[in-house]
Amino acid sequence: MDGYQGKLKHSLQFWLSLWMATCIIIVTFGAVAMSFALAFHEANEFQDDQLRQVAALVDSHYISRPPLHIKSVLMGDDDTRLIVQILSQQGIDEGISQNEHKLMLPDSISDGVQTITIDSVDWRVFVKPLNDVRIAVSQPTSVRNEIAKDSALRTLVPLVLLIPLLIILIGILIKKMFQPVKTLAFSLDVRPEQEFGLLDETALPLEIRPFIAAINRLLTRVERLVNNQRRFIADAAHELRSPLTALSLQAERLSEAEMTGTAKARVATMRQGIARTQALINQLLTLARIQEHAPNHQAPISLQRTIRLVLEDLIPQAEQKNLDVGMTDDTDIEIVADEIELKLLVKNLIDNAIRYTPRNGRVDLSINVTGSVATLLIADTGPGINEHDRERVFDTFFRVLGNEQAGSGLGLSIAKTAANNIGAAIELSHTHVSPPCGLSVTVKFTHFTNAN
Repeated sequence: MDGYQGKLKHSLQFWLSLWMATCIIIVTFGAVAMSFALAFHEANEFQDDQLRQVAALVDSHYISRPPLHIKSVLMGDDDTRLIVQILSQQGIDEGISQNEHKLMLPDSISDGVQTITIDSVDWRVFVKPLNDVRIAVSQPTSVRNEIAKDSALRTLVPLVLLIPLLIILIGILIKKMFQPVKTLAFSLDVRPEQEFGLLDETALPLEIRPFIAAINRLLTRVERLVNNQRRFIADAAHELRSPLTALSLQAERLSEAEMTGTAKARVATMRQGIARTQALINQLLTLARIQEHAPNHQAPISLQRTIRLVLEDLIPQAEQKNLDVGMTDDTDIEIVADEIELKLLVKNLIDNAIRYTPRNGRVDLSINVTGSVATLLIADTGPGINEHDRERVFDTFFRVLGNEQAGSGLGLSIAKTAANNIGAAIELSHTHVSPPCGLSVTVKFTHFTNAN
């Protein structure tokens, strides 16, 4: 819960939605109050017009004037409670019976619309002269206010219902406005490690473009720095090849000379060290070349044929350890890739399996096609790799602790880079789950066709 609340606390989308929702609520309630006041006032004005209309109807004889012996009459229903009275020019005529509806209007009441209080009750009264008498139309203000309030409240219902709708719409719109940023972040996440291309800012809001422009400048600087490092490694490795080759020749000639057994052993050890250094330099040159991510030519290449070519080079190494290395089926596919990079990928993975499989072990290779994905499986009977080391083994110069085999820690890094360049993915697991042992390397290809 704390992590979720922490995310909300630092979420621009959350705070923008919250403040906009707060502003909408404040403005809407202000509009509600103003609308209620205006609607209430208009409803009272409308009811004043009703009093005038009733008096006009009496004047026009649409409503019969009460007989002279009936001084007042109750009109309408219990909700409106309109009282029409006949007044003399001096005030209320006397002699009205107790059963009649009447108001004791003051003698000094003037013509027009006015509010008076009778027996602690407020009345709205309209008085109009009519020949020798006057017509008084009265209505309790409590009834008028209740009618006006009901009318005003009905006008507020749409406004109140719009508040949650507006808040939901604002949340949806803000989320949609931030979608280009999320799309850009996703495109950065799925980029290959060696890809430093500039970000496209044409589809982004103007406010975000300066930030994206700064990221593009940073990517340019990082790409320049990485290229300088790669160039330095390649140049250094290239410069070391010639003296190491000369040193290797001198060591070979030295081993042919007459010397003691101890000296011969030391020369043999020196030659092994020189050979490992030469292999390391060759791998550095290979890694620097494929990290440029510029394949010479991409074409459909038979995976079976590539494996056979690689095995021709590695079989002597496998025979020295009496390993059983081979394909378990005849399935073949054609990978659309650069031939050199595909061969580097397969060679480094098989070489790694042969190198770390104990004597008299097995290295099985198989090709499977499932739907739109083809897989190359390389399973050995070696010690395997622990789960917490499986991500780091692809880093340059990383070697699993306790490993006695000679190596430089570049083979899997080269394989990973080559796989990225041709659009493949490498997954590591145990060959046998219980007990966990062996290493199973799965290479997944998506750009392939079935071989004829």
